[in-house]
Amino acid sequence: MKPGTKLKSAACDTEVMVIRCGDGSIECGGAPMCEAKPKTVATPSGEHINGTLMGKRYVDAAGTFELLCVKPGKGSLSVDGVALHVKDAKPLPASD
Repeated sequence: MKPGTKLKSAACDTEVMVIRCGDGSIECGGAPMCEAKPKTVATPSGEHINGTLMGKRYVDAAGTFELLCVKPGKGSLSVDGVALHVKDAKPLPASD
């Protein structure tokens, strides 16, 4: 997978664009994401229903993965079962 790839969830309406990617399986709602919309929709698992927000970037703790949410949904993003969190905004420099 390379930066710029769009992925669609098999468990909800979530769609993301890959900004940075390492080795691992990107999941949403506990189900793997793929480039084509799946024909059968899975149900998000109970621990993976925190939802995604459009326009937010999601990263892992190591900073290896970064995903931009382009369509929100009910499932939460993870890599190999480890949850991703919303990337914090960088503070602006002081204007003293």
